[in-house]
Amino acid sequence: MKIRRMIVADIKRVCELERELFTMPWPRTSFLYEISGNDRSFPVVGVEDDEVVGYAIAWFVCDELHIGNIAVTGKRQGSGLGKRLLEYMLSEAAKREAAVATLEVRAGNVRAISLYRGYGFKGIAIRKNYYTDNKEDALIMMADIGHNEGENE
Repeated sequence: MKIRRMIVADIKRVCELERELFTMPWPRTSFLYEISGNDRSFPVVGVEDDEVVGYAIAWFVCDELHIGNIAVTGKRQGSGLGKRLLEYMLSEAAKREAAVATLEVRAGNVRAISLYRGYGFKGIAIRKNYYTDNKEDALIMMADIGHNEGENE
């Protein structure tokens, strides 16, 4: 899988993935904003055989990387693509000398939480009723950027 910056031509496929994977998909306008209107945004796509099979969106704010979304098409989940997107984001954060990475994840998303823990993320707080579709809590996780490299080797 090749990982590169998201471009406008990717948005149609990214929106298809959003609808496939999430009960509360982002609208097209949000992705347009992340690509061209938000100077803190770092949107990337994972491409195989000229098809977008995953994407990630994060923001750099001061010395923090905040990961907003990592998604991989359902037929490719469990193949390591999400892991590669996460590693790419953390590598970019290290290049930019970010001190920490943060994210929110559904408290019941055991697979994602396990992935993040493997990269040094620890639960630091709960946002009660964070997800409006089912009132599920969000687990806020944080990792020190300098301590992520090499943990999964």
